[in-house]
Amino acid sequence: MPAPLNRFKASLASNTPSLGFWLGFGTGYAAEIAAHAGFDWLLIDGEHSPNDLGSINEQLSALSGHDVSPIVRIPHNDPSLIKQVLDMGAQTLLCPMVNSADDARAIVSAMRYPPRGIRGVGHVLGRASHFNGIPDYMDTVEDQLCLIVQAETVAAMNALEEICAVDGVDAVFVGPADLCADMGLLPEFGHPDLRKAVTDGLSRIRAAGKAAGIIDGNPDFIQADIDAGANFVALGADVVLLADTMRGLVKTWKART
Repeated sequence: MPAPLNRFKASLASNTPSLGFWLGFGTGYAAEIAAHAGFDWLLIDGEHSPNDLGSINEQLSALSGHDVSPIVRIPHNDPSLIKQVLDMGAQTLLCPMVNSADDARAIVSAMRYPPRGIRGVGHVLGRASHFNGIPDYMDTVEDQLCLIVQAETVAAMNALEEICAVDGVDAVFVGPADLCADMGLLPEFGHPDLRKAVTDGLSRIRAAGKAAGIIDGNPDFIQADIDAGANFVALGADVVLLADTMRGLVKTWKART
């Protein structure tokens, strides 16, 4: 019995954009609401949201059984954290601030068992192996793991081809906000230099043979991203959507009363 099929990883071969959404509330209840919305994938954000291992585990459990692929973004690329998140059942990781091929190779090593890497053997305690219910887990799991590295600095954009060439990197995700900051352009997220860097980066990632991803909130930016080759795109974030909707509701009714 092999490890479960990673449907998100399988979808990366398609040119039809895969549509996703950011989860920032840190609860399984909110994650399950999003699971019913029809997105292809949902990103559990451990970098900029109040998530810890317990809440990530809760959300992975809430999403299991739903027709949506979970992705986990870890707060930093510590091998110990990677090991724990993989053992709890995450098959796809988004790893932040990957600025070089060496950074990418270190993450790949943390995701693979010896002698190909340094991942510790303890899957019998976690959901990943169905709590030791998958006899062939160790022999088949690496084929189903998906690594997305995040390029969000000028250094990363300059090294895109080298990063894409690393064996074990499945996709590169361009981070417009941090790239904007690193370019000294904050808060001009629509600055022509930034938008050019983003679309150029997405095109280069695809030309290098890897999947390209991004999150953007502006519909015009999203369409430009897709036109540039992005084949998995986050359309927004739950916290932002709720906050904007509530503010809009208050504004509408205060103007009428």
